[in-house]
Amino acid sequence: MNLELEHKQVIVTGGSKGIGLAIALNFAREGAKPVLVSRQRSNLDAALAAFAQEGFDAPAIAEIDLAQPSSDRALFNLFPAADILVNNAGAIPGGSLHDIAEDAWRGAWELKLFSYINLTRLYLGAMESRGSGVICNIIGMAGAAPRYEYICGSAANGALISFTQGIGAGSVRKGVRVFGINPSPTRSDRIEGVLRQQAASKLGDASRWLEMTQKLPFGRLAEPDEIARLAVHCSSPICGYLSGTVLHVDGGQQYAPN
Repeated sequence: MNLELEHKQVIVTGGSKGIGLAIALNFAREGAKPVLVSRQRSNLDAALAAFAQEGFDAPAIAEIDLAQPSSDRALFNLFPAADILVNNAGAIPGGSLHDIAEDAWRGAWELKLFSYINLTRLYLGAMESRGSGVICNIIGMAGAAPRYEYICGSAANGALISFTQGIGAGSVRKGVRVFGINPSPTRSDRIEGVLRQQAASKLGDASRWLEMTQKLPFGRLAEPDEIARLAVHCSSPICGYLSGTVLHVDGGQQYAPN
């Protein structure tokens, strides 16, 4: 199927690994021109190697820490004419309200919550002036199914769900689509680390971390490519009536009996 994405410039924040890298690679497979944004040069170098391994030209990159003041403007100034923005950066720590100090809470929200808001503000204005464009927010199921032990992330994701729905309902007036995706736990170094901690605590052996996934739908974590393919498909013109919607990708877990 031709997704009509050839030559489209796509900004992917958090694009050097995990879901972000998978999204960037899948856009490249459709002939688009991804821009990888990350705060760590070593991760960007590894991502460039992944592109080379698939035979793609090196994508544009931006080594920018989006948690820092004015970083959103710095990125926009580099790539002001992007056709698609994928907000994906962010890693919010787990823990209850008593476990996360205010500075850690605010720091996590600067990256995951406010970078989404600030970049959307900039790119939405540019897209509306052109009368076209797409913004995809990779959020997280904790926003729809809050957890006591992940309260900082649950609150940020809940805000981003409402933000996406509200912006996406109005952006269509000027030809721009805004939608979101809520992945459930997806295979990554970070998730593996969390599961290793849980296995060490509950099973007494961190190496048994895969056992912690057995009660998940299909008995496994979601794969980055499963989220990426959906993001690319929904960003394409063939999904031209999709806006203001946040899609849950959790294998039905939110409805499963405890």
